[in-house]
Amino acid sequence: MRQQCLRAIVFASAVLTAATTAVVGAPVPSAAAEPGLVVSPGMEIRQDLNVCTLGFVDLQTRTGYTAGHCRGGGVVNDRNGVFVGSQTMFRDNTPDGATVATDYQISDWQTIALAPEVVINDVLPGGRPLVADPSVVPTQGQRVCHFGIVTGESCGTIESVNNGWFTMTNGVVSKKGDSGGPVYVPTDDGRAVIIGMFNSTWGSLPAAVSWQSINQEIREEVVTSSAGTVGGPVAPPGPAAPPAA
Repeated sequence: MRQQCLRAIVFASAVLTAATTAVVGAPVPSAAAEPGLVVSPGMEIRQDLNVCTLGFVDLQTRTGYTAGHCRGGGVVNDRNGVFVGSQTMFRDNTPDGATVATDYQISDWQTIALAPEVVINDVLPGGRPLVADPSVVPTQGQRVCHFGIVTGESCGTIESVNNGWFTMTNGVVSKKGDSGGPVYVPTDDGRAVIIGMFNSTWGSLPAAVSWQSINQEIREEVVTSSAGTVGGPVAPPGPAAPPAA
């Protein structure tokens, strides 16, 4: 049973023929955030009736990221119904069913323009700053952790790397509500490097879309929108790599 739970500089021209792609252009209801409300990765967010996990916060562009299948009418709130921001772009072609072919290319992400009144940070609930580094990509056997609002942090290893997504095993768990949550590699200096966002469970294996693929697809959307073929607002490119030490 399916459980519902980016600034890389690489550009590619891959076309997702099966993907549902959208840029949200309709106006959203007026809303005001609560000054001082803290928005950070791993927090609970709500869109219409969908409850999910915020996967990443870009401090420079004030953009949040979560799963595309968490999308709603445009308004994003916290667990108490307080306005957090507005949905801007998404892709979601997550298949129905209990299994998926490993060569199927899964797209499942959305961007959120965070309200100017909220306070943002990049710290996970466990205390690790969550950063992006394009040089860190999913690798079979790699140790990873996942954070979701229902299951908290669980760690294990990557079982297989597929077509824009990967599966996990050896301790990684998930439940409905964890969708969009960050999947990351803990580092020795106390940080966490994001490599994906939680998508679903296929068979018995939790799965995530890769951060690298998300970056590429967002750049495709930005280019398409800039060319005037897609209307509505666009999200900024994904997060930049941290400066070299």
